[in-house]
Amino acid sequence: MAPRRTPTPVQWVWYALGGGLPPACRDWVLADTTGPGWARRHLTRALVQLTPVLLVCLLAVPVPLVYRLSACAGGVLLGLLFSAAYMTETSEHRAVKAGWPPGTTRRVREQRAEREALERGARYRQDGAGSFD
Repeated sequence: MAPRRTPTPVQWVWYALGGGLPPACRDWVLADTTGPGWARRHLTRALVQLTPVLLVCLLAVPVPLVYRLSACAGGVLLGLLFSAAYMTETSEHRAVKAGWPPGTTRRVREQRAEREALERGARYRQDGAGSFD
């Protein structure tokens, strides 16, 4: 049987809450923390982390609904702001936890950005179009 390459839904929730994944998911973690859309996926994981607190706020606090809703909105706003502030560090920590050496996510993102910049520039250089050489 081949090793699992992507986490199961239960493993993904555990991963979103900060837990580690099995070694077979090592490459998936690197792709998740460096691939296109990595920032969106990071903020999605942050929302998963906020969900239990939001549910308690909405369902267990005995105050009028409008107060609970405004507290949840403020909590989501601050939680996402805090999460965005530490986005690169958190994704780096996830990759290191999966077994990648420190600095890997930064290096992979920089290589992808450089490759994409070269590809964008190549479109303008086809047949000499757009070249100022």
